[in-house]
Amino acid sequence: MVDDNSWDKCVEEAVNVLESRQLLRSLRPICMSTQNEEELVKNRGNEGNEYEVFDGMRQWDRASVEVSVSVPTFQKWLHDEPSNGEEISSEDALAECSKGRFKKLLLFSGNDYLGLSSHPTISNAAANAVQKYGMGPKGSALICGYTTYHRLLESSLAELKKKEDCLVCPTGFAANMAAMVAIGSVASLLAATGKPLKNERVAIFSDALNHASIIDGIRLAERQGNVEVFVYRHCDMFHLNLLLSSCKMKRKVVVTDSLFSMDGDFAPMEELSHLRKKHGFLLVIDDAHGTFVCGENGGGVAEEFDCEANVDLCVGTLSKAAGCHGGFIACSKKWKQLIQSRGRSFIFSTAIPVPMAAAAYAAVVVARKEKWRRKAIWGRVKEFKELSGVEISSPIISLIVSSKIRLPCNGDKTTHSTTQFLQAKGDTECSTYHRRCEETHRCTIFLFGL
Repeated sequence: MVDDNSWDKCVEEAVNVLESRQLLRSLRPICMSTQNEEELVKNRGNEGNEYEVFDGMRQWDRASVEVSVSVPTFQKWLHDEPSNGEEISSEDALAECSKGRFKKLLLFSGNDYLGLSSHPTISNAAANAVQKYGMGPKGSALICGYTTYHRLLESSLAELKKKEDCLVCPTGFAANMAAMVAIGSVASLLAATGKPLKNERVAIFSDALNHASIIDGIRLAERQGNVEVFVYRHCDMFHLNLLLSSCKMKRKVVVTDSLFSMDGDFAPMEELSHLRKKHGFLLVIDDAHGTFVCGENGGGVAEEFDCEANVDLCVGTLSKAAGCHGGFIACSKKWKQLIQSRGRSFIFSTAIPVPMAAAAYAAVVVARKEKWRRKAIWGRVKEFKELSGVEISSPIISLIVSSKIRLPCNGDKTTHSTTQFLQAKGDTECSTYHRRCEETHRCTIFLFGL
């Protein structure tokens, strides 16, 4: 059993080094109104009535999945012809739509799992903020872009994830980049010469199918000479344990998607928790697809598997189930200090606009209260399994295809070419990815609770 407080000591020492060098950066919320933060929480939070919630679907919920594309765009799409979006110009878009020259589609490729992007309470929160403050101060969070609205959002996300604090980032991609680079910076900050020797670097163990933002963040940290990278086979805990046991480096980190966007499977959280206790590594999860979707309160995959205390850093996004925009890192106060001081993608990016912060906070309130939306998603998962015979474990359905797509329905497994399927069904948009290590295509379908 390894002392699991070792990383707490490391990050505290790293923060102390930054402070001694006068490099510790601070966030200072700008007040956008005459109200202080406590009044904002009281009047706009769970205690107030400003955030209206509903007990079931309403007519606006379908707006998040019903879209239209121009007929020329649709035809190019069917025939896989390259496009830069030039088929339609901004001047004639509304006119063409009114003439019925658009093809109506149902989205199965988006990530608006709860349908919150069209929720009136969230739209009103953004609209009210726009009317009062415009887009708010424009600048990085460390200069002037951080307001009481951002702080309120961070507090609500920290509570959701059961963490001490939270850092809101411009995007989920930026959040993962900032987290990985900041983790790597521990090695250089604690090295006597500022350049860590090989055994002083951070050993990062990454799942083979982790998101590109994690991979790019690790690559940057590796380029800086701060980390050594070990890739373990997808969700293979035997392989991970083998790599951890053979690694002589002191500082170890395991990073994984919690719910994988390509395969739709969950990281083995219980086994990861067990290995964390055994090896004393820092556990980082990207809960982009689990936040608000999993867990009784929408706390994500860690809440679903009852292992929140074993997750050290929880990265998430506000652009999927929250229906808004932005990213976040839920963590301890010390880790927040380190990331906001060393995470370049956070430091050198403009903060999310005030209306988006206001909308995202409203989304947290609505998502926690309207629990029926989560139940509806998992009801769709159950229905899909029963109707198709395909064994799935989440709202993300991954079908491996080449030039043909196999779509089983009611036990009748019929194979269609992708083009034939779209022409026949003509009302569906699926998401096709090209997998890095295989010469295959996969059709990924996302289910919504609508």
